[in-house]
Amino acid sequence: MKVTFLNPLKTNSKYKFLGVVAPSLGIGYMAAVLEENNYDVDVLDASALDMGYKDIEVEMKKRGSDIVAITALTPTIGVALDSADAVRNALPDATIVLGGYHPTFNYAEVLEEENVDIVVRGEGEYTMLELVQTLENGGDLSKVQGLAYKDENNELVVTPDRPVIENLDELPFPAYHLLPMNKYKLLNISTNIATMITTRGCPMQCSFCSSAALHGEKLRRRSVNNVVDEIEHLLNTFEHIDTIAFMDDTFTLNKRYVKEFCAELKRRELDFWWGCTSRVDSIDEDLLETMKDAGCITLYFGVESADQQMLDKMNKNITVEKTINAFNLSRKIGIRTIASCVLGMPDDTKANMKKTIKFVKSLKPNYAVYSLATPYPGTRFYKESFEKNLVKIKDWSKFTLIEPIMDTVDCSKKELRKIQAKAFIGFYLRPGYLIKQARQDGMILVKTILGVVKQALSKKSGENTDYNKTNENLTTGK
Repeated sequence: MKVTFLNPLKTNSKYKFLGVVAPSLGIGYMAAVLEENNYDVDVLDASALDMGYKDIEVEMKKRGSDIVAITALTPTIGVALDSADAVRNALPDATIVLGGYHPTFNYAEVLEEENVDIVVRGEGEYTMLELVQTLENGGDLSKVQGLAYKDENNELVVTPDRPVIENLDELPFPAYHLLPMNKYKLLNISTNIATMITTRGCPMQCSFCSSAALHGEKLRRRSVNNVVDEIEHLLNTFEHIDTIAFMDDTFTLNKRYVKEFCAELKRRELDFWWGCTSRVDSIDEDLLETMKDAGCITLYFGVESADQQMLDKMNKNITVEKTINAFNLSRKIGIRTIASCVLGMPDDTKANMKKTIKFVKSLKPNYAVYSLATPYPGTRFYKESFEKNLVKIKDWSKFTLIEPIMDTVDCSKKELRKIQAKAFIGFYLRPGYLIKQARQDGMILVKTILGVVKQALSKKSGENTDYNKTNENLTTGK
């Protein structure tokens, strides 16, 4: 039985304009688990290969797969479903499976599509393995945890949730050899950046984040040796890679673990640059010095707002004072920073947003990300927004963190878009800032900055993509 994992194309998106394409680690992990169990597996990354729907159809005919699994985020669900149509045209008898954040939480809606047979909910590695085994042996799908599908009577069947994977070390490394590693790029230039993840689950429970809903509130962590073994594997297998972005929800949540990780990098004499996500309340000067000495060059912080009441409503559990301290410490140690904030939460006001935009400048980060409040399925924010009928746009392709989805107490969607555009322009188009960043990071990053600003001004911004993918490529500041 042959299985193909398909990362669907992203047409007409700002990321095609910026030339940003990143690998899907989820696909890499699932493919590796199937390979480990002796299944014939391949990956078609239509996004990285810049393929259209007709290209997908032609390629799938060549591969002749029995099962095709397609990944989807909320803003990419449209292209994922169109890709499923292309697969069905090519392989009428194939079983088409959808998985990822959006299908996990909106499985009933997704299964209304005639060319989707099964949805894998939650963490997909062992659900996919058991699904493939069951289909191969003609078994009972209702016995497979973590599925949703329509039975022979067209009735929706939702099997029990699959428990999360407690021991992440038992997973094989992602099947990097099946991914077009030389095609991942920034500004249409092949880059030397790879991405990794060392934890799953998040105990922090921010109202707008769907990670905990998918992976659970308990933080599960790979061992230091397991993580560093993967780093060695990446560096030895792909000689062009010299920078790794760690995409954990909060890489620095456990200081002792981070110090052990840094010590192991030093012990093995691994020479590469890296960046990671952090929280303003999870660092101190000693930790930052240790991280920098081990190659860390960039930290990504969720600043979110300059207003403490807004932070409390988001359940961020941080203070404005801790944010100021984190940026001061990072600057003192010499680690680049990225400040991410969210504008346009339902209770946000023009005055609050102006305060936040001014506050981000005062932190003197190297980069800033101004996202518009977007209620993603699975989050508390989503539930409350739909219950209160606050969402004015129901087109999933607009759920990009760039397109305004709802009004605030004193600000329309149109006004929100203008506020966001001005925030990007006010931060990035400062002559002194551009000169400083060109000296530090080179003209490639300046070109990226100008592209982001141009996109922020575009009336058609944010179609069919996920703004968090830009964050992945900025995490290292490279």
